[in-house]
Amino acid sequence: MHEDALLTVDEMYRADAAAAAGGIPSLDLMEAAGSAIARHIVRCWPKQPLAILCGPGNNGGDGFVVARLLDQSGWPVRIFLLGERGALKGDARVNAERWQGAIAPLDKDLPDDCRLVVDALFGAGLTRPLDGAAGVAIEAINQRGMICVAVDMPSGVNGDTGEIMGTAPAVAATVTFFRRKPGHLLLPGRQLCGDVTVADIGIPPSVLGEIGPRTFANGPGIWRHRLPQPTLADHKYSRGHAVVVGGAEMTGAARLAARGARRIGAGMVTIAAPPEVFSVYASDWPGTLVKPVADETAFVDLLGDGRKNAFLIGPGAGVNGTTKARVLTALGAGKACVLDADALSVFEDDPGALFRVAPPSWLLTPHEGEFQRLFPGAGDKLTRARRAARTSGTVIVLKGADTVIAAPDGRAIVNDTAPPELATAGSGDVLAGFALGLLAQGMDTFEAAAAAVWLHGAAAAAFGPGLIAEDLPQALPGVLARLVEAGQTKG
Repeated sequence: MHEDALLTVDEMYRADAAAAAGGIPSLDLMEAAGSAIARHIVRCWPKQPLAILCGPGNNGGDGFVVARLLDQSGWPVRIFLLGERGALKGDARVNAERWQGAIAPLDKDLPDDCRLVVDALFGAGLTRPLDGAAGVAIEAINQRGMICVAVDMPSGVNGDTGEIMGTAPAVAATVTFFRRKPGHLLLPGRQLCGDVTVADIGIPPSVLGEIGPRTFANGPGIWRHRLPQPTLADHKYSRGHAVVVGGAEMTGAARLAARGARRIGAGMVTIAAPPEVFSVYASDWPGTLVKPVADETAFVDLLGDGRKNAFLIGPGAGVNGTTKARVLTALGAGKACVLDADALSVFEDDPGALFRVAPPSWLLTPHEGEFQRLFPGAGDKLTRARRAARTSGTVIVLKGADTVIAAPDGRAIVNDTAPPELATAGSGDVLAGFALGLLAQGMDTFEAAAAAVWLHGAAAAAFGPGLIAEDLPQALPGVLARLVEAGQTKG
């Protein structure tokens, strides 16, 4: 999992310090960082006039290394420094002294002949909005449409949260070091980072054991070893029996969720249907079972069936007393459960009624609006999701283009694989079905949530333009096949 770790700004400082304590001079780390940026520029763009904007700290020191190396390769380089050269300290000062060319103050206009610029002002460590000469320079980059390469993080993007502090450049590429930061994946900052390259600068991966990161980028490396795989000894009952609680009006939501649960491998899927719309559900896919559930007594009987081990409540259920009662009834049944959509909204007036009794094995999958009804409050997305997981005692999937999966113990995963085509009605219902199907097969809730979110995005990306929710289950087998093949190849 350490390969997928996202390091906060403070954790990256600790990684640098641990590497230095282990005998790797910090000056060598800066040289390696600047070399990686210079190589990236040479690889991606033809030789041309280049402006390098250097800040007063180590990010600026990286910029001086880039300038020296590209100048030695014959690039026409100009440096613009924020602050006084004499105020530079440590490794940044050493590399400024190694630079033999001119240094212009940043308050000068950027040269007209430079279409390419390196942002080595602040990187991820900025804690206040950009202003003054730095802010003016960043605005000039954006207004002139200059091609910008960011060192570590576009200056003005918070490395921990992805928030934009005042202003920030929209860059073509970002070169960061050792591991990405949450701000590379979280919106809105992710939209400004361009293509993100992670450079190896010599920090040993063993330092991650000392740091103990708690935030990760979603990917198969986190959960593939737990992804259910059928064996010759399996049968439909051993692969789990999932139940989708359907509503009387928006029947498509439950049907989409059922398709998702079946495609991801649940051995059997039943839709618990109101009797008046039984025929609607029964006329859908023939492999989906449909059971009429007329009242709470029938629902209790359904929960009492030991073969039915995972339930989904919410999609198309309706914001009403019946939905709320069924959630509360399910709480005492000891089943894995996914709560989505209406099953969340019904607790808007009394979220504590859910949180006081919800088990940690339950999964809540709100979009932003539903989330705010249950967990009102400010903060960045990671902080809010973690706080909600602690408050509710459940795993939270806070959906969006930068979906965050958070566990009550503080672990969090950020997903960046969701293409914009997922902004279509019913896609969230399919996601809930994917998670349900994995829970029915016995997968851990946190890992099942992460796998469902990633597979959901990968299926959408595989299908491409024109996607509608019904296409997601159809696209999933190809994604799963590629995962299995990659796992076998990896051996």
